[in-house]
Amino acid sequence: MAAAQGGHGGTYRRLLGEIRTWLLRYFARRLPPAQVEDAVQETLIAIHEKRHTYDPARPFRPWLAAVARYKWIDRLRAMGRDRTEELPDAIGVEGHESEVTSAVLLRDLIARLKPAQQQAIRLVKLDGYSVEEASARTGQSPSLVKVNIHRGLKQLAVIVQEVPDDE
Repeated sequence: MAAAQGGHGGTYRRLLGEIRTWLLRYFARRLPPAQVEDAVQETLIAIHEKRHTYDPARPFRPWLAAVARYKWIDRLRAMGRDRTEELPDAIGVEGHESEVTSAVLLRDLIARLKPAQQQAIRLVKLDGYSVEEASARTGQSPSLVKVNIHRGLKQLAVIVQEVPDDE
């Protein structure tokens, strides 16, 4: 740390890498697995921000352990404030039958189109890409993407009109 305070960037990067390894073990024994990486990152930021407070005449590990301990306590306090409740086993979920049916019907309808029309409609109308982005992805010119969308939608309208009402 003393060399890092003196402006030796390579030494500082190596120190942070070694500290990171130590912090991962430290927090893995004290926090839930989902919070370990966040705690390590917060502690590394705190070390970076407070590196000027380290006294090179004193041992480094106790200073590091103190910073880690304070960040651990901060995490514990935050966990106490953020109470979680267990979800009941029987959660009422509305049926998704109409959405699933619509998605299947749309997939079947689009499958009746030419491949270039399918691709253009999927990218622009369903996935939300711009015409230029769809052009870059498909290799079609922007005007050809527009033509394929127009012709594909026109063909879909014809297909839908031909389907009897009882289906």
